[in-house]
Amino acid sequence: MKREILISASDEESWVALKEDGRLAELMFDRPDQDRLVGDIFLGRVEAVLPGIQAAFVDIGEEKAAFLHASDVARDQEDGDGKGRRGQSRHGRDRNTRPIQEVINRGQKILVKVTKEAISTKGPRATAQISLPGRFLVYIPDSDQVGVSRKIDHRRERSRLRAMARNVVEGGPGGVIVRTAGEELTQQKLEKEYSQLRRQWQSIKARARKSDPPSLIHAEAKLISGVIRDLFTNRFDAVTIDNREVHEQIVAYVRAFDPELLDRIHYYEKREHLFDHAGIAKEIQRSFRRRVELPSGGHVIIEPTEALVSVDVNTGRFTGRKKDPEHTILKTNLDAAREIATQLRLRDIGGIIVIDFIDMESQENRNRVLHEMRTHLGRDRARTRTWEVSELGLIEMTRQRVRPSILQSLTQPCTICEGSGHIWTAPTLVREIERSVSRAALDSSERQILIRVHPQVALQIMEFEPRFVRKLSQRTRLRLDLRDDPLLRPDEYRLLSGWAGEDVTERYRTG
Repeated sequence: MKREILISASDEESWVALKEDGRLAELMFDRPDQDRLVGDIFLGRVEAVLPGIQAAFVDIGEEKAAFLHASDVARDQEDGDGKGRRGQSRHGRDRNTRPIQEVINRGQKILVKVTKEAISTKGPRATAQISLPGRFLVYIPDSDQVGVSRKIDHRRERSRLRAMARNVVEGGPGGVIVRTAGEELTQQKLEKEYSQLRRQWQSIKARARKSDPPSLIHAEAKLISGVIRDLFTNRFDAVTIDNREVHEQIVAYVRAFDPELLDRIHYYEKREHLFDHAGIAKEIQRSFRRRVELPSGGHVIIEPTEALVSVDVNTGRFTGRKKDPEHTILKTNLDAAREIATQLRLRDIGGIIVIDFIDMESQENRNRVLHEMRTHLGRDRARTRTWEVSELGLIEMTRQRVRPSILQSLTQPCTICEGSGHIWTAPTLVREIERSVSRAALDSSERQILIRVHPQVALQIMEFEPRFVRKLSQRTRLRLDLRDDPLLRPDEYRLLSGWAGEDVTERYRTG
């Protein structure tokens, strides 16, 4: 598979696109005003400890307090000896985790690392189990364990790397995970980076001792630096950058750590935008649409909601074999499984996802669709988990959510529909006005009301209910007048009382 990294950078924003076999596979962006926090280490102060949900809220100096679950409390805080637990995975969910109220207290200073951005009404999520990523290693101060990235799949290479790392770890405190970029890592490089990360951790602890909470102690690498550090390995054929300064920074970094990759770094200097030249600009725009067309002629509808993301699969204009509808359905579902895995990664959709595939009678075909889905999800850097296809043809799955999706980051709720995607029709609004005026008639102080509506609604009334105002006035015994107001939204109206025109809309509105 041919893989490329495309980087378009300016003072205002930075974009990183990953291409696989010529198609856009992943998209990331950053702006100075986005205040990305994932990876940053803070000295915080515990605001509240909630035993009922086994969590605490930590003030890290941001608008919303960070959420800290009991399972993310540092091992040295649990054990009280500063050594960490041997034989236990840092990421494991230990059933024997002590109650959080026995480990930390309100007002306590605590060092935490942000693992998830604030999303919607939720604040950022944090962990007190600190880890420091490098080019080849992830250093884990409160552990003495050694791990190797699962993406390094050669058994002999995994054994070699584990043995080398174990020798280094035995020389000092702190465990490590060998990253994907560490494939074919030499002993010299491993020892050098391990020492660098240990020194970095000592510096972080020293800075924390001298600081008052809430304070930022260590800032994670920004988008482009992080992508080159974390992703750019010999698995990528090329990196193309359209910014001279960024290009020089990347060249300097790679020359220091992986000089054999230098010939894969290219500077793009044509006037045409890099993403247009690469043929992915239109793919980026399509990633915001709710409807995704399938090669077979079917389509997929992607609907994000507050609780979950629903995905619906339809055959559309694809009819396939008229005498074999099961074959037609299977082909559509297989196409959809591949496309959905692609879209989840491209749009960076996380959380709970429910996929409504077209019903299939054959259990064998259901298994084929599930296998296809899992195969393509395997390319995703985010952790995913899928369950079996249900009797209704549904697949429930989860995808790791670290930050808001691309759609959430680049758009805002519609001011007309307030994010619902729907507004009241003109006839519906007219009936709502009728009910509001009837309520106003029950108030003995009301004598005269001016109804203001959007011109579209006024036209609806004139064409289809020309006697609306007269009939309503007769029934309510109020003096009524109707006027259009282009400043109002199509689903909005105003009731103005008396000669002074006091706005009484909220007083008589439904609910």
